[in-house]
Amino acid sequence: MASQDLPKPEYARNMKLIGYSDLAGRPDGVQLMINKGHAFVGHMFSKGFSVADVSDPRSPKPVAYVPAPPNTWNIHLQTHGDLLLVIHAKDMFAATEFQDEREYYSGALGKKVGTSNATAGRARDWSAGLCVYDIAHPAAPRQIGFMPVAGGGIHRIWYTGGRWAYVSALIDGFTDYIFMVVDMADPTQPKEAGRFWLPGMNTAAGEVPSWAPTRRNGLHHAIVHGDTAYAAWRDAGLVILDIADRSTPKLVTHRNWSPPYGGGTHNCLPLPDRDLLVVADEAVLDDCADGVKYIWMFDIRVPANPVSIATFPTPREAAYCKKGGHFGPHNIYENRPDGMVSSERIFATYQNAGIRVFDIRDEHRPEEIAAFVPPPPRRLVDHRPNRPLVIQSCDVWVSADGLIYSTDYNGGLYILEYRA
Repeated sequence: MASQDLPKPEYARNMKLIGYSDLAGRPDGVQLMINKGHAFVGHMFSKGFSVADVSDPRSPKPVAYVPAPPNTWNIHLQTHGDLLLVIHAKDMFAATEFQDEREYYSGALGKKVGTSNATAGRARDWSAGLCVYDIAHPAAPRQIGFMPVAGGGIHRIWYTGGRWAYVSALIDGFTDYIFMVVDMADPTQPKEAGRFWLPGMNTAAGEVPSWAPTRRNGLHHAIVHGDTAYAAWRDAGLVILDIADRSTPKLVTHRNWSPPYGGGTHNCLPLPDRDLLVVADEAVLDDCADGVKYIWMFDIRVPANPVSIATFPTPREAAYCKKGGHFGPHNIYENRPDGMVSSERIFATYQNAGIRVFDIRDEHRPEEIAAFVPPPPRRLVDHRPNRPLVIQSCDVWVSADGLIYSTDYNGGLYILEYRA
């Protein structure tokens, strides 16, 4: 796409758009990975996932689309080396029970998801598990393995190579997603190696939740460094696990600041060289109905006692709570080993407020240093009723040389340069 044809931002500061793709008419992107000069993008509404050649970031070219099985989400994925891991889960936003998104973000998801005739009056009609692809030839992903799970499926993965992957899994008999370790020693036969859940989640074993029935106390995902997993447990906040024994993860500490804050914890990014942890709470409802959400800075010098020491500044150059859609953090770039690794800059998506970059050299005073707010999407791909035609910047990935890639629920793939 020629530079004169690139979408014109609503707002830009120290970032310039250099490349754009609507991914061959499937512009609804969720998780994004860059590997071998290609972008791998999971779709929210177009089903399946796409691959685009981004070796020339000014001219990204879609080269492959892999459809999902019927009624199945492939929204999240991970790449490392020659492997691509893709989630299989019930397509929640195609389901009748979740057309009002408030139903998805409140209460015990395991009780709402129709996993069997016994629990919901109908049979499972989606694929649930972890799918493994060989991407030695990135434009032609080749499925080589699959690990099924009995339940709603897998939501998100953490994998950076080697033997172990870590997933959030909705399993029959649990109230919501739990932490699961996956043994990838043989990528053609991934298998469960261990699991952890908060007390009260295993209702099949007679456990009784201690939290209000309106809360989503389930794992979004964990980021792992060494033998420690830093887990974002949605309305239950931060959970830190000792996983030295992958078969038996052990609780180090559990911290929750909801209430009074609105919950939805989404990412827990450790910065090991500084004993810091960056934690993002996801905004999940329109028009700030779940409150203004924040990115938090924690001091984790004593892992058993993480202390919140700062919040990141909230975008204020426009009335984002009145713009429509979600306003607030969604995802933060997670220092992928094959991309940029920085303990001084944090890259985040803020949904209808676009992409934000923060300088955290002073951990007590994070400062926004760049922003890019794309224009409204050209069309609405979101098929749920009463959705606004508004940007919802979703994921961000940053290359070692500083190129910023971002997806949107409706708006396509954006490639940006940071310019101080």
